[in-house]
Amino acid sequence: MPIESQHGSKVLISVLLGTFTVSLNNSALNLAIAELMNVFDASAIQVSWVVTLFLISMGMTMPLTGYLADRFSRRRIYLLGLWLFLSGSLLGAMAQQLTGVLLARGIQGIAAGLMIPLSLSLIFASYPSEQRGRISGIWGFAVMIAPAIGPSVGGLLLEVSHWRMLFVMNLPFALAALICGHLYLQPGGANRQRHFDLPGFVLVTLGMGAVLFSLGTTSSLDDLRSLDHAVPLLLGIGLLIAFVSVERRVEQPLLDLSLFAVSGYRTSVIIACVQAVVTFGCILLIPLWMQHALGFSALTTGMIFLPTAIAAACCSPLAGSMIDRKPPRWVVAAGLVVTAGSLFGMGLQSQLAPLWVVAILMGLRGIGQGFAYLPSTTVGLNALPDGSIAQGSAMNNIARRLVSSLGVVALSLFYDFRVSQALAGGASMPQASSLASSEAFIALALLTCCMIPLALTLRRESPKEAAAPSTAPCRTRS
Repeated sequence: MPIESQHGSKVLISVLLGTFTVSLNNSALNLAIAELMNVFDASAIQVSWVVTLFLISMGMTMPLTGYLADRFSRRRIYLLGLWLFLSGSLLGAMAQQLTGVLLARGIQGIAAGLMIPLSLSLIFASYPSEQRGRISGIWGFAVMIAPAIGPSVGGLLLEVSHWRMLFVMNLPFALAALICGHLYLQPGGANRQRHFDLPGFVLVTLGMGAVLFSLGTTSSLDDLRSLDHAVPLLLGIGLLIAFVSVERRVEQPLLDLSLFAVSGYRTSVIIACVQAVVTFGCILLIPLWMQHALGFSALTTGMIFLPTAIAAACCSPLAGSMIDRKPPRWVVAAGLVVTAGSLFGMGLQSQLAPLWVVAILMGLRGIGQGFAYLPSTTVGLNALPDGSIAQGSAMNNIARRLVSSLGVVALSLFYDFRVSQALAGGASMPQASSLASSEAFIALALLTCCMIPLALTLRRESPKEAAAPSTAPCRTRS
């Protein structure tokens, strides 16, 4: 329900404080892996759970978000997420053992799983649909710039202080977000008649957890052949298939899959999933390409991601404003064309590619991401009734997390396979890495190109036009 713009700005600031803090913390903590290994005398596999546990707990929590927001109101669940994030940060700052740090990260992952899907829903509830593109662009700037500066912030804190400061730095932001949230977020209604879908919850939670665990700990084809990876993966896929079957029959489903009957929403989720595969695929491939094929240092490799993040963050508000005024299909399609062009450019580079060319291509990829990702998501969520936005956002996030995890594993296995083949054929490691990286980049470019015709079907669809899900057994209410 639209409210006056001044109050909408306060809601926007409240939500930005929370989501910015979560994004900043996650990217900053990635730098502490080596430090935590030394402090706790732990192996790389043990400490890697600092990242993996966060992702798994977040992925397992997201399916609950739509139900909880409908049953208890979006405001309460978002604030609960903030309290959990604050508690996890305090626990991490005081942890004396690695198990304490892991518990803190699990709590933070649960908090993120509650907060992130609800952030756009809360913001959208404060603005009319014709202004949501601009507002989601501002939100996108914050969530895209945080991962860009997170490694720098984390590195600086580790240099001048202690690893505990990576948890302590969350406290002022989280407290400010809590104060603003309690003051400015609207106390939305709660649907007390909503029943909890226990079978769906068990199936999707265990399925998500098993798949994310298996994929998150897979680094080679041999891993997938081992029982401790293959069994969780196959079990998780089976549970998720069973979940879809159950949700289509239950009267009040945990996740309203009928929302995919809305063409604009369905298209936006497909595009977002492909964008996620490209984004996380590049996070995997570019360090391998830069260091093994092009011979750049780890520091240079880390810095080369800045042009992408800064360009995406700067273009996101512009793209958001454009979809409020122009047909969204042209904005999203243009972003996909630029993304595909940058990926083709990286795939065609030789081992002598200069750094400035790589930086330009990375910046172009950021421009494409800024024009394609959030605008398509905004158009898709705008096509849903207001009461279904929280569910729609949660399902978008769940789909992106699953598909990107599968995509990263597939790219990793492909890269290792092609490198092994090239080395067996007499190529040097730089030559083998260059060949494997180039082919992977071109594959990502072709995948992006497949999304362009789909993007051209997007239109500014109002919730009233999205009549397909209206016959679904359960409709959520804000």
